[in-house]
Amino acid sequence: MQAKKRYLLAVTCVAFLGICYFGAFNPWRRAAAPVARSSLVSFRAGWGRRPVPPDPGPGARRRQRAAAAPAARHCRMATCFDLARCAGRPFRVYVYPVDEAAPPSRAYRRVLDVIRESRLATEDPAAACLFVLALDTLDRDQLSSDFVHQLDQRVHALPLWNNGRNHLVFNLFSGTWPSYSEDVMFDMGEAILAKASMSEENFRQGFDVSLPLFPKKHPERGGEEGLVAAYNFPAIKKYLLAFKGKRYVYGIGSQTRNSLYHLHNGQDVVMATTCKHGKSWREMQDERCDEDNAEFDRYDYDTLLQNSTFCLVPRGRRVGSFRFLEVLQAGCVPVLLANGWRLPFDDVIDWRRAAVWGDERLLLQTTETVRSLDADRLLQLRQNTQHLWNAYFSSVERIVLTTLRIIESRVHTHLASPGTVWMNSPGSLFHLPTPSGSLRDVPLYRAPADLVPRDNFTAVILCQHGSPAPLYRLIKQVGASSFVSGVLLVWIAEAEAPTPQRLPRLAVPLRVITPERRTISARFVPAPQIHTDAVLSLDEDVTLITDELDFLYQVWRTFPERIVGFPARSHYWDDAKGTWGYTSKWLNDYSMVLTSAAMYHRYYHRLYNDWASDVLHKTVNQAHNCEDILMNFIVSHTTRRPPIKVTQRKGYKETTGGQMRPPWSDQEHFLQRHSCLNTFAAVFGYMPLLRSAARLDPVLFRDPVAVWRKRYSRLESAQAP
Repeated sequence: MQAKKRYLLAVTCVAFLGICYFGAFNPWRRAAAPVARSSLVSFRAGWGRRPVPPDPGPGARRRQRAAAAPAARHCRMATCFDLARCAGRPFRVYVYPVDEAAPPSRAYRRVLDVIRESRLATEDPAAACLFVLALDTLDRDQLSSDFVHQLDQRVHALPLWNNGRNHLVFNLFSGTWPSYSEDVMFDMGEAILAKASMSEENFRQGFDVSLPLFPKKHPERGGEEGLVAAYNFPAIKKYLLAFKGKRYVYGIGSQTRNSLYHLHNGQDVVMATTCKHGKSWREMQDERCDEDNAEFDRYDYDTLLQNSTFCLVPRGRRVGSFRFLEVLQAGCVPVLLANGWRLPFDDVIDWRRAAVWGDERLLLQTTETVRSLDADRLLQLRQNTQHLWNAYFSSVERIVLTTLRIIESRVHTHLASPGTVWMNSPGSLFHLPTPSGSLRDVPLYRAPADLVPRDNFTAVILCQHGSPAPLYRLIKQVGASSFVSGVLLVWIAEAEAPTPQRLPRLAVPLRVITPERRTISARFVPAPQIHTDAVLSLDEDVTLITDELDFLYQVWRTFPERIVGFPARSHYWDDAKGTWGYTSKWLNDYSMVLTSAAMYHRYYHRLYNDWASDVLHKTVNQAHNCEDILMNFIVSHTTRRPPIKVTQRKGYKETTGGQMRPPWSDQEHFLQRHSCLNTFAAVFGYMPLLRSAARLDPVLFRDPVAVWRKRYSRLESAQAP
């Protein structure tokens, strides 16, 4: 008996030791884990990658994600993001090198390209505040050809992963038939999730970012503008409420769409649905399918969108749908039927000013809800759809940069843009905030009553050749203006800059600036060195007189968000070469005003220096040319308005007698500008320049009346210097 007890005790001990050694309580395995974690966190030298461990199988992966979910579910910036890593330095984003064993899809590669080519990108992981995976996480539907297998193992093999801390994960599609869950099918750890079709239940407030569901062929840059050309469109159109799409005869999302026929009256409310969806729709069709399919074919989708005041946006298989962006672009007010959907970028966008919420449980009340809105509210809603589409959703670039802008404002809260900036054209992507948070220095977001500047102008004269005679004449003409507050000479000539004693004496401050890098872009000096809103940009050899400068300033005060000036140029499309061309011929219209004699707001110096990408700056510096074209691109891209040309006494003349010929008479000069024009258009993703045929002249400029009656009499009577 005693032997039997000893035998059972021995067997029990052996079994316990076996469980400890091979099971989950292995003490040696638990001790090794911190060493591996420490080696990942301390990785600094170069780029490396650990071997991908074997796949433990779908069951083990689900258990691992379930175990990690409770902690990650409560992530906030203060708990799951290392803010100290970003403190005291600019917000920079590092994109991992592409893993050739798992190359990203074309759609995700465009997301990565946008980040790499932005002003936020860095190639040094030690300087980065945020990290973005090069492994494709955009489509996590297991039935998709873009689905990346063994993503858990690949991600955790990255030496900088650090359990996802300070990482950003992009995702458009998650889950698959039949449940379409929001599970991205890998352990994200403490990473920020930027996801489309995100529900309120799974959204982590102040941490995640809700994305719009955009098609994989969405334009990378530029993109089409909203389909409403002007904001004075009628508030009410032919159809009050419209929808055309699949109604899902079975499966998730079918309950709401199968009930839309109750709203259809065939007059001002059109609900055109079809059962033709999926492989089994014929087997699952109901008695209404034939009638619905016939009604569906009666309406053209684009025509319906553009002729409807409100457009229904019901949930699809997932809570979000492509319909949302299509409706915004068309200028149709979206009526949302997707309970629990977290709208895109809703922590910075006030969707109450651009959309109407419906309730799937109260479907029959939808028509009465939209009928109750007055015309003024409708006009505001429709105008805001165009602003939001143009500012944040028209391209992959705008969607991605908006995402990064939101995260940047959470990291550096003192630089966050106010709601006024987000909800007014041109939007937050063009706002370079200052610690003060004041919009006083930005012409783009002021109220109309505050648009007129309250100060004079600062003249910035670019000195490339150092010829004293024309320069001194120009300084005297500028100094004689009653609106000038100061003059800056930006000296990039090889000759030595003149001393203050040699310069003409003025009643306003006159300074000489010699930049460290004597490039053509130096004319756009940093804004802090300029203390007025208005900047008068001049070349040293222009032949303007004081009356011309005074009139230029008066015109600019009415249009402070535009470039206003004298020499105009134009672009055109060359069908034979398939490229953009540049011309200085006098045409009936123009699209550029050169900064050799122009006035604009000093804020555009900030955009030129801090917003424009390195590719644009390199193009200008290598050519030592085209800085004026780039400035026109930036202003037109920002405002979506053309420049303004004002009158001029005489056109530029080529000098003779052995003197230096002007650059615009050189063929090489034009070839460079042709090249710049096409490079800029490629980087911007479209051609932002807009044509205008307007020219502003002083009253009675060339009318046959007495000279003494004319306000700017010297414009006609004075001779060229």
